[in-house]
Amino acid sequence: MQLKDKVALITGSASGIGKEIAQEYARQGAKVVIADLALDAARAAADEITKAGGTAMAVAMNVTDEAQVDQGVADAVAAYGGLDVLISNAGIQIISPVVELSLENWRKMLAIHLDGAFLTTRAAMKAMIKQGRGGSIIYMGSVHSHLASPLKAPYVTAKHGLLGLAKVVAKEGAKDKIRSNVICPGFVRTPLVEKQIPEQAKEFGISEDDVIKKIMLKDTVDGEFTTTQDVAQTAVFLAAFPTNALTGQSVVVSHGWHMQ
Repeated sequence: MQLKDKVALITGSASGIGKEIAQEYARQGAKVVIADLALDAARAAADEITKAGGTAMAVAMNVTDEAQVDQGVADAVAAYGGLDVLISNAGIQIISPVVELSLENWRKMLAIHLDGAFLTTRAAMKAMIKQGRGGSIIYMGSVHSHLASPLKAPYVTAKHGLLGLAKVVAKEGAKDKIRSNVICPGFVRTPLVEKQIPEQAKEFGISEDDVIKKIMLKDTVDGEFTTTQDVAQTAVFLAAFPTNALTGQSVVVSHGWHMQ
């Protein structure tokens, strides 16, 4: 029970990586706040945790909506008496060459990934500073926080940006015992990635199997996808780490695709 009685708010946690982290945090004793744009799905995810013996609640959160972010964090603090961990996980993907990418889609991607990270960070830091017991802020980056791939200009830009934000938060938060780190997974076979496979097959004129073998997994050491549980275990480790010795860092979880 590495996270016993810790309060953790996880954005985009009604499905995919976020949901796996929420379930693992609950198993580790945390009180989990499922924050998601889809409130019904968030409630269903919270119900799964409570039925399994954990503690969880759901809040509606569009991470690009300042008022909704602030209210969601306030509701979590009111319900559970504080906030110890924020995981900024909400995100989307849009596949397009730069020359065909609309400004609308560029702005949409950056708003969800970067504005959302900023707004949730600001609200969480305020709560953590007020309660005086420190905290851990974890951003869901990507191998694309360090590398680039064709067709992903706004995603790569946003994921690189999270590294900068995390470093600043680590500097500013240190005096209040607030740590900040970035998890950088390789390809995880979530619905987000499943959607990319046919899109990339179409753009590159290759088969879906070739997308997996020759694009997504070609630089891994074993040809394997990273799993949601791989990422969840990393998130537990970062949240449970006891000191500022581990802050402002990125942890790459990618089967050796990228080695720092």
